[in-house]
Amino acid sequence: METARLLMPVIDGHRRPRGPYTVAAALLRHLVPPALERSRDLVAAYDIEIRAAAPELARLVPAARVTVEADLPDDERILVPAPRRTLRLANGLTEFVRDIVPPGRELVVGNAVEADPTDIELLDVMMRRIPPATLAITVFSGGPRHPPDDRDADELWAVVDRCVREGFLHAVAELGQLGMSRTEPGGARWWGFAQRTATALGGLDRTGDALAVWDRVREVSQDPEMHAASAYGTAMLDARHRDPAGRDLTRARRWLNEAIAISTLLPDPMKRAFKLGFDRNGLALIELRHGRLHVALSLVESAIELAGELGERHPLHRMVLLANRAQLLSALGRGKEALDDYAAAIAVDPAFPDYYLERGNLLFGLGRHEEALADFERAMRAGPPLPEAHYNRAELRTVRGDVEGALADLGRVIELDPSYVDAYINRAGLLAACGRDEEAGQDVRAGLALAPGNPHLLTVLGQLETSAGRLAEARVALDLAIEQAPRLAAAWGNRGVLRFAAGDARGAADDLSRAVELQPQPDLYANRAVALRALGREAEAEADERRAASPP
Repeated sequence: METARLLMPVIDGHRRPRGPYTVAAALLRHLVPPALERSRDLVAAYDIEIRAAAPELARLVPAARVTVEADLPDDERILVPAPRRTLRLANGLTEFVRDIVPPGRELVVGNAVEADPTDIELLDVMMRRIPPATLAITVFSGGPRHPPDDRDADELWAVVDRCVREGFLHAVAELGQLGMSRTEPGGARWWGFAQRTATALGGLDRTGDALAVWDRVREVSQDPEMHAASAYGTAMLDARHRDPAGRDLTRARRWLNEAIAISTLLPDPMKRAFKLGFDRNGLALIELRHGRLHVALSLVESAIELAGELGERHPLHRMVLLANRAQLLSALGRGKEALDDYAAAIAVDPAFPDYYLERGNLLFGLGRHEEALADFERAMRAGPPLPEAHYNRAELRTVRGDVEGALADLGRVIELDPSYVDAYINRAGLLAACGRDEEAGQDVRAGLALAPGNPHLLTVLGQLETSAGRLAEARVALDLAIEQAPRLAAAWGNRGVLRFAAGDARGAADDLSRAVELQPQPDLYANRAVALRALGREAEAEADERRAASPP
């Protein structure tokens, strides 16, 4: 038997010399050249992940999936990848390593406490998804000391610019602030660092730190473009706050109105048209949050009209506006027009996955299942592993009766992102419906560990406890589910089943009636018919049986 041996010399994981993916790059430099000899197709399948983590390998790994942004000038690159993109990259890199490394190898990483968050996340995913028999991973905190970061502004700018493109927000926040300290406040380069730093801090939910940067811009600058952009950025801290309770839409509106007032006065017509369109799109988000869809739509349409003044410039700006209008049109029930806008947005950048997902959801809702499936699968192929695409396909497969396919997709979601609560909810429900109660219970427990008190999980828990004859425990779970979500039909329906099992036919009929009011479904009518017949209400029971037998 072959003795386990090191895959490579111990890797120094300290982030200081090169920043994000220090560990990943060292690993890839070792694995990619021999992998190319074994299977160029396998390497090409992970081109985005490899090039993002180890740009020095770009000459060996040509870009097979390229977005429009790659060829745009700096001022037209308006999209900042979401924080979850690094999880997608980590999953892709993990799958590449798992598929290419021979079994019985070991990876040792030092200076782990100083590693960049991208490497910490990658190591976590690899340890979770690669069997130790294939690759044993050892990390330790010790390692060589590194001197303070003495890079000048130009060197830092090159790293920050790369990190913005790739979505390495922690590095942008750290190095951007260092760059601000090494440039003249209010100058063009300082502003470049400040804008990227504040945007990254906001994306990391470090709202107070982001606001401090925008305030610093207002303190040191009298440039109208800087003030307009900082007013917009400050507004978005409120408008896009992850927790709805943390949003202050009135304050956000004040800042957006200030941004619009300044942008209106910009002398350059191209900058004015772009910035005004950007700001009006932001104000549309405020109106959307207030539920004023028609007002939001009018604002987005005015931004699209302004974008017409930009000629061929700012394609990503037009793409975003078209997709935003599609979302609003869809919400207003104007599906055909929404589909046209999604098609136009996708045509701008066919390698951008997000709008395939959105269009797929719209097609799904319209009953156009084959087209929806095609869009979900296009989103899967467009980039690194995307949990949302598998989740959406699972919902489609469930509706089409492909339970095993749906379970496989939900399993894939959880493998990629074990914190995806909705995947546990849906898989637990499917497993319970299949009579696989033990597995369903495992998912319920895993989901409740992530989201205690989640009413959907409590509803499934109540169903499982009822099935097992633990009626008191079932009642506790279902009462809590109804308390948390009074309009959740499944909770009322399951409590109705429980109450009937406990001998309370009248209470069962009441609960099932409430469920039917909320969401009339054949199984609810059928269950209520049983309760009504037990109460001697034969005519009502027969009527429910007819409803249960009728096509939905």
